[in-house]
Amino acid sequence: MWWFQRGLCALPVALVIWSSATFLVSYATAVVLGHADLLVPYISDTGTEVPERCVFGFMLSISAFLGLGTMYVRHKQVQALISASELGLQLLNYTGLLMGIASTVGMCVVANFQKTDMTSIHLLGAGLTFGPGTLYILVQTGMSYRMQLRFHGRDILWARMAVGMWSLISIITLFISSVLLYDALPGVDVANKLHWQPGERGCTCHLRALANWMLRLVVESL
Repeated sequence: MWWFQRGLCALPVALVIWSSATFLVSYATAVVLGHADLLVPYISDTGTEVPERCVFGFMLSISAFLGLGTMYVRHKQVQALISASELGLQLLNYTGLLMGIASTVGMCVVANFQKTDMTSIHLLGAGLTFGPGTLYILVQTGMSYRMQLRFHGRDILWARMAVGMWSLISIITLFISSVLLYDALPGVDVANKLHWQPGERGCTCHLRALANWMLRLVVESL
């Protein structure tokens, strides 16, 4: 029996594979049809026009449910390992579950409310996805710190700590880059701007934000 066939190990594997396929399929479709730039478009830009918006919404919604299932299994796993008297770990475990639920709800919102049609709701969904998602990683890191040596080695702790810090730095960089981008282009509807030309004003901040956003998604999947 392969390792991913044991118990529910296939769930996180399916999440990573399906999510990767979601972004690749929607990106390839959008670029081929000329709906998005070839060079690092916003992920949301690859799901704004027909037909890629249909694929993006359908596949990302499934990713959200797979993510919810993965986080719930993690919650039950930790619950089975720790004792009822460990109130600190119990609190962290339930906090992590709540953050995970919020993040997956945000993912569903992003999938089904395109930014060119309902920008404010789409951005709210993105905030729910990335904000609580980052907190979820940090909570898991905190639990790993409390559970190390009893249930796993320090390597798991260091790996989660690295992912958590990388994710936190990425979201801060994304926020700062977005502020700079809006300041550089007053009067421009940046949220609905789908095409950028090299050398165009604000393009540098745009690329910085995109690189960190996409990097953060990859790190979270890992």
